[in-house]
Amino acid sequence: MSSRHAPGKFVPAPGDENLTSPIVSDAMDALGRRGQVLEAGIRPLVAGTRAFGRAATLQFAPNTLDDADPYRDSIDFIDGLGPGDVAVLATGATTRAASWGELFSAAAIGHGAVGVITDGCLRDTPKIAGLGFPAFSRGHLPLDYRARMRVVATAQPVVLAGVTIHPGDIVLADDDGIAVIPQDVEQEILDRARARAAAESTVLNELLHGDGLRAVWERHGIL
Repeated sequence: MSSRHAPGKFVPAPGDENLTSPIVSDAMDALGRRGQVLEAGIRPLVAGTRAFGRAATLQFAPNTLDDADPYRDSIDFIDGLGPGDVAVLATGATTRAASWGELFSAAAIGHGAVGVITDGCLRDTPKIAGLGFPAFSRGHLPLDYRARMRVVATAQPVVLAGVTIHPGDIVLADDDGIAVIPQDVEQEILDRARARAAAESTVLNELLHGDGLRAVWERHGIL
């Protein structure tokens, strides 16, 4: 059982579109919260995609038995998603089957969710891309998960690519990777990341106008 508080709805602040996974990672490093970035290998379905919201977690396990209602738990999970949620699906990096597809994405969009992240596989990928739903996965596979995988837990901590993700943690996924902000330090991390994003625009402008890299580093401490 997680000891973390029940998080409130996450609403990005104006300017948060400038936050990136590297900026958030650097902010966490500055607080000594290292190890909060997923290992390489989980990639966006569409380059340039970004998901930023609170984690809603689901755990899959291998399965060989058929079930008259094989999608019951996934349906309940998706129908429980709310605005600003990111579905986080832990599968143990399996390639047994895909855990998410077009219709799950459509339902998630209808509930206001802002993305899905899985260490497993997606299917119906051209259709997910056509919906414009941010989706991150280890790979693509046409196999349905019926009689191959089953849901064993929801709203519990899960491990994806070396990082434990608690329900309600803030995740930011983009082309560079996926950063997970723990709830106990989320405001400080967000404050630091927002300040760094603002400063980086100044640094970029100075470099483009010919200031030396050493001078800019010594002036701002940002590279």
